[in-house]
Amino acid sequence: MGAEIEVVPVRTPSEMARAYELRRLVFIEEQHVPESIEKDEDDRRAFHALALFGGRPVGCGRFVEHDGEVKIGRMAVLRELRGRGIGRAILEFLMEEARRRGTRRAVLHAQVSAEGFYLKAGFTRVGEIFEEAGIDHRRMERSL
Repeated sequence: MGAEIEVVPVRTPSEMARAYELRRLVFIEEQHVPESIEKDEDDRRAFHALALFGGRPVGCGRFVEHDGEVKIGRMAVLRELRGRGIGRAILEFLMEEARRRGTRRAVLHAQVSAEGFYLKAGFTRVGEIFEEAGIDHRRMERSL
């Protein structure tokens, strides 16, 4: 692959701006998620991660802690770099940080098109498909 994938915690306003820009590209521009709902109140208290590929921001994700579990979300990788392990690196980084904090369960709302990705990472389907932001999703979970 050449360049290395590095996943880092978001610690500065500049890094957060990069994550928001990635989310804008993937969710708002590519997937047509309404801009009014892409950012939410959870952003302030979430743990955010940024993936760098050759030093360039190319992916992001976050989790929010609540009720003894983490909800992983806002997983985004630039379209032209999908399939290179970047999403998996972000997911593993988030789960490891959750474990480090003593959390034992992760949940998420997977886009149906990404269910296979999360199944390979050990998540299981929970319940029926539902619509969120105009996109079909399913709740998934796994032990950490």
